[in-house]
Amino acid sequence: MGSHFEALLRGMKAGAGEALREGAKPPSFAPSAWFLGPNGENAAHMQRLLGIALDDHVAARRDYFPTDPDSAADDVETEEARAISCAAMEENLRLLTTALRGSIPVASHRNTSHMYWDITMPSVAGYLATMLFNQNNVAAEGSPVTTQLEIQVGEEMAAMLGYDLKADVRPWGHITCDGSVANLEAAWAARNVKYVAPAMARALREEPSLAPARHVTLRQPNGRWARLLDLDPWTLLNIGVDDAVGLRARVIDTGVAPEDVDAALARWSLRAMGLAGFHAEVLHGVKSPVILVPATAHYSWAKAAGLLGLGQRALLRIPVDLDGRMSLPDLRRTLEQCLTEARPVALVVAVMGSTQESAVDPLVQIAAMRDEFADRGLTFALHADAAWGGYFAALIRGAPPGPPPGERFGFDHAPAETLNPHVRAQFEALPQTDSITLDPHKAGYAPYPAGGLCYRNAEMRWLVAEMAPVVYHGGRVPSIGVFGVEGSKPGAAAAGVWLNHRTIATDVSGYGRLLGRCLFNAKRFAAAVSTLAGPEDLFAVTPFQRLPAEREGGTPAQIAAQRAVVADRIVGYSNAALMEAMAKDPSLKTLFQGIGPDLTVFAYAFNLRRGGALNRDLSLMNALNDAVFHRLSIETSEQRGEVPTQPMIITASSFSPDDYGQPFVDAFAARAGVANPPGASVRFLISTIENPFLSETAEGNFIPTLAEVLRATVLDARKEILAIHGLAD
Repeated sequence: MGSHFEALLRGMKAGAGEALREGAKPPSFAPSAWFLGPNGENAAHMQRLLGIALDDHVAARRDYFPTDPDSAADDVETEEARAISCAAMEENLRLLTTALRGSIPVASHRNTSHMYWDITMPSVAGYLATMLFNQNNVAAEGSPVTTQLEIQVGEEMAAMLGYDLKADVRPWGHITCDGSVANLEAAWAARNVKYVAPAMARALREEPSLAPARHVTLRQPNGRWARLLDLDPWTLLNIGVDDAVGLRARVIDTGVAPEDVDAALARWSLRAMGLAGFHAEVLHGVKSPVILVPATAHYSWAKAAGLLGLGQRALLRIPVDLDGRMSLPDLRRTLEQCLTEARPVALVVAVMGSTQESAVDPLVQIAAMRDEFADRGLTFALHADAAWGGYFAALIRGAPPGPPPGERFGFDHAPAETLNPHVRAQFEALPQTDSITLDPHKAGYAPYPAGGLCYRNAEMRWLVAEMAPVVYHGGRVPSIGVFGVEGSKPGAAAAGVWLNHRTIATDVSGYGRLLGRCLFNAKRFAAAVSTLAGPEDLFAVTPFQRLPAEREGGTPAQIAAQRAVVADRIVGYSNAALMEAMAKDPSLKTLFQGIGPDLTVFAYAFNLRRGGALNRDLSLMNALNDAVFHRLSIETSEQRGEVPTQPMIITASSFSPDDYGQPFVDAFAARAGVANPPGASVRFLISTIENPFLSETAEGNFIPTLAEVLRATVLDARKEILAIHGLAD
């Protein structure tokens, strides 16, 4: 690699936070300059960025052997053909852009539907600039620049999540197309970890070339060392992650040639034999592993269990508590059962921001439970599915003293204040995991496809590596694609994320402040919706996330009093007044931290009142919420070329006893005031707040506008439901 390019990469490698520490001019914190904006207000700036991308790309084409010929002669006939072709392309493009007007208005203040909002202009410019080069990050020879960018982005993500880049056990991360693929890779690696020691033990017994290593020792789950060949199958399946991935090196240290070790493992590894073959020949009679996930886990985990040959029955769903967080007693009960039945556990997954409730699982206690069961002989890899919550870790990642210059808003200068104590503690525990999923295309505001996976121990990636000679070339150049599920993958995705990180620091001074705004707005939105209906209204609203007084078992009078405080002092205040009040009254700040979701996905359900009484029929309540959803969603684009007219965009789901357990569903139904027949599901609505400007737009707080839309929509849907069922008001 030439010295000029190395210098270029060194320059690129200085991230925003690192540049601040080195005394470079800090980037301005100006989110209103980063996005195209709900009304396209930064269109001129975007045009300049895209113009630079195109101009510099064309210059690069011309600078490479500029005397080479153009593709076609520049004559009258050619120009006429080009004109006709270009006119057709422009016409077809207009057809597309006209049709796209019917898409969801993602960047609008009125969009609270899914886990996305606007994407940043630097990420778009970086993506499009690199897309023109059409780099394929599967191999460095096809992407000499963008492979380096992806390696750097992987380090930045790992550091943001809390992994130590300077530790003896180094982390490693890379970009995937999405969180589903990242979850699959994490499960794949965790499953393969279980089989490293049994495979090596069999290879030592069967392969003469490995004879010098037959005395090699290995640390057992209880910390004691023993000769590998003296360990029984159960113990071999429960070797710790670091000891398992380091076993190959220990064998090589005995004097065995690396190529002999690899040749032996090529015959006896899980990869070579397959799951069924390995258990039949090496672990006969030993049960295959299971994966433990909370009931709120993403559906990608069921995909992973099927794809890895474990079967979806091996995916054990742990019930969640009334806050939507993994139930620790149920996790312990399941682990005890696995230990009793000698059932290996490949992976336990903690969700850091569930997709429907934004709940953050108790990672601190789960990690402690992992260590406890390891002492008793049951080990497993611990994974944090932070596809949604990963970038929120920036709220607790330190930055240089003093905030960078820029806009001031809410908790800009102390964004971690928006985290409730539970969430903060769990994010501080992220370094205790073995792997973490995060999605730059969610809370990182990058274009699709841009998921991410980070390993605490970089050696884990070798357990899923597939070395194609045309891609890897003996390891002479750094490659990314050999370590994941994907083959061809766009270098543009890595470049878009890289340019985002240059604009928005991956610490408290950048993404921390940006997502701190979103948390602030989510709590303001939750406060507004939770207090939308009074006791005399024709409807009632039940937020999934309970008020602190309700969570703490307060009396109805105490809960009502706290709701009144929320309505008067949080909903009724401007941002400036609220900030001033919380600075003077710590109890108000504690209340503000405790309301709403763990992160920014707010779940709630409406019920109707008739004759002053709350409806008790679940089917009517479900019908009401479905009617609200259909009025405030864009499920199909039936009118070509017309911008949607829905005054607000939300989404919906249901609490099913099959997924959440009957007690959980019964509890929510009871809070909403309906009787819940066994096996019935409860429908609810979801609003995701990823808009950092929502409570402080150019014209002030936009949340009251959304609250009024919800009120009007509920009342309209209520009339329809009563008419359909022939009920009097």
